[in-house]
Amino acid sequence: MRTDLTERFGIDYPIFGFTPSQDVAAAISRAGGLGVLGCVRFNDPGELNDVLEWMHENTDGKPFGVDVVMPAKIPTEGSRTDLDTMIPPEHRAFVERTLDDLGVPPLPDGGDRVNTGVLGWLHSVARSHVDVAMEHAAKYGQIKLIANALGSPPEDVIDLSHRHGVAVAALAGSREHALNHVQAGVDIVIAQGYEGGGHTGEVTSMVLWPEIVDAVGDLAPVLAAGGVGDGRQMAAALALGTQGVWMGTAWLTAAEYQLGATGDGPSTVQQALLKATSRDTVRRRIYSGKPARLLKTKWTDAWDAAGAPDPLPMPLQNLLVGEAHARISQSDDPDVVAMPAGQIVGRFNDVLPVADMIAAMVDGYGDSVKRMNGTLGD
Repeated sequence: MRTDLTERFGIDYPIFGFTPSQDVAAAISRAGGLGVLGCVRFNDPGELNDVLEWMHENTDGKPFGVDVVMPAKIPTEGSRTDLDTMIPPEHRAFVERTLDDLGVPPLPDGGDRVNTGVLGWLHSVARSHVDVAMEHAAKYGQIKLIANALGSPPEDVIDLSHRHGVAVAALAGSREHALNHVQAGVDIVIAQGYEGGGHTGEVTSMVLWPEIVDAVGDLAPVLAAGGVGDGRQMAAALALGTQGVWMGTAWLTAAEYQLGATGDGPSTVQQALLKATSRDTVRRRIYSGKPARLLKTKWTDAWDAAGAPDPLPMPLQNLLVGEAHARISQSDDPDVVAMPAGQIVGRFNDVLPVADMIAAMVDGYGDSVKRMNGTLGD
């Protein structure tokens, strides 16, 4: 396959795979796509540094990217302990009561609620992720993309990335978002439709993709996100003017995805994903404080029940549920998981190696293009 982005990044297929798993990200790059490692789970920049070293050693010299979470405007941010004191006691009581009701055990070591869970939502921590990634870009030249889940990164981050030869991508849920990103200096716009997992807007992919292509396609390439799971959907995305696809949910059931695994066979999270249908997701603010699509489970049901508190704004909501997410991830109940997932989750019912998934997508794309070509008259 060939598009402007395959040429730009030196990859075989315009498949950009976002994943928190270094094993999956490396496998995507080795198979001809561009693996993009989600950095938000790394509280310690030293841990991220070690993982990026591992990525360098396990990608056969092929390019890959990183994904961070930071707003365009630098927020006023206290210490982690200061932020912890801003969480209302009634919210803590609700979370603790819900975990007890769902039978989620405490962390083995008792945990530390200030430092347990994901702190990568904090701007200061995300900034450290950028610094580590740029050090690796300068050292090895393999990191070719930095993406931001919250839109345009701060101006100095864009400038820093460009100085290191790293392209900047940003998610957009509307035409207005896309225009703002390009004006800010973003190189690639990821058009994330309503169906997508994680942070997502209110416009469906079939409407959003061509709308954003028409708005910025002459200024910046557009990647299609939200509802892409096979070659037919990739063909539809490119037919609508995008230059490739951005996929996340698909990789959660990959054989290489080992996060949360406790032994042989699918992990607890993968068990939940494998049995889910396309109707088993909800879009809520309970994960991070911003609207995000999640797998529907007893955990999300509890937040929808009468008497549940309203979610807190970012980053307080994630600090509130960080320990809960850590506890849930170590439990063994597939009906109680906290996992972003798009509606495409219903298509993934088997655990397959990344290389097989990409090969099937490429074959499906070729079949779709041939079928469409057959509809043209002489």
